[in-house]
Amino acid sequence: MAVKNYKPTSAGRRALVTIDRSDLWKGSPEKNLTEGLKKTGGRNNYGRITSRHIGGGHKRRYRLIDWKRTKWDMDATVTRLEYDPNRTAFIALIKYKDGEKAYIIAPQRLSVGDKVVAGEKVDVKPGNAMPLKSMPVGTIIHNIELKQGKGAQMIRSAGTYAQLVGRDQGYAQIKLSSGELRVVRGECMATVGAVSNPDHMNTNMGKAGRNRWNGRRPSVRGVVMNPVDHPHGGGEGRTSGGRHPVSPTGKCAKGGVTRSNKATDKFILRSRKKKK
Repeated sequence: MAVKNYKPTSAGRRALVTIDRSDLWKGSPEKNLTEGLKKTGGRNNYGRITSRHIGGGHKRRYRLIDWKRTKWDMDATVTRLEYDPNRTAFIALIKYKDGEKAYIIAPQRLSVGDKVVAGEKVDVKPGNAMPLKSMPVGTIIHNIELKQGKGAQMIRSAGTYAQLVGRDQGYAQIKLSSGELRVVRGECMATVGAVSNPDHMNTNMGKAGRNRWNGRRPSVRGVVMNPVDHPHGGGEGRTSGGRHPVSPTGKCAKGGVTRSNKATDKFILRSRKKKK
C-alpha cells in the first residue's frame, strides 16, 4: 500500500498524509468474528485515570484475531484483506477447507486468493505458521509466541518483523529490530513474513480533530503545569523541567531505566540498550 497526499484545500488537508486503502474490503467485517468493544476513557475499575490522553473516538467493533493458529495441516484461502480500527496492521479473512473462517494479521505480500497453512513443517511463505524449531535459520517472522499455546504476543504492529538467527538447546534465538537478542522455546509458534502496512509510520494526521476521531486526547507538557499537577510544574518564567525528567507519577522519563528484577531477563541474550 502507498501513501496518499492531498491538495491543500484547507489547513487540515495541507499536511494530511494517509494510507491508500483502495485495495481493502469496503464492506462490514465478518459478523460472527466480531464482538462489542466498550471504551474505558483510560480509567480502571475504580474509575481512576491510569492511562492519560484517552477518550472519545469513533465507536468500534472488536475483530477476533486467531493468534494461536491451532488448525494444523489444513489449507485456508485468503478471502479478503480488511482494515482494522483496533490495530495498525491490516487483517486477512481466511476460509478453511471445512468452511470455517478466521481473521489473521496480514503479512506483507499476501494477496486475495493466496493459500496459507499452519503445521509442523510447511512451506516458508508469508502467512504460513509453524514452530520455531521447524523454521530455517534466517527466516523473517512475526506473531511470535512467548509461551507454547498462549498465542502470539510479539511483533504484531504494522511493518514490524524479527529474524530467526539461531537455535541452541531447545531454544530459538530471535533478533528484534531494536537490536535485542532473545531466546524463545523452539515449540512456540511464529508466522513467516513481516507485518503489513509498513507505511503506517509515514502518515500525518493533518489536524488535531483526526486524532480525536481515533480516541486520542491532547497531551500537555509537564513544564507548563503547576506544581500540584506535575513534578515539572511551577517555577518563575519558563523552566526546562529539572535535572531528572520524570513522568507525572515520578517514573524516570526520556530513556531512563525502569526495568528491574524481571523474570524474563534470563531470556535476553543482548539488551537493546547495548551497542548493536
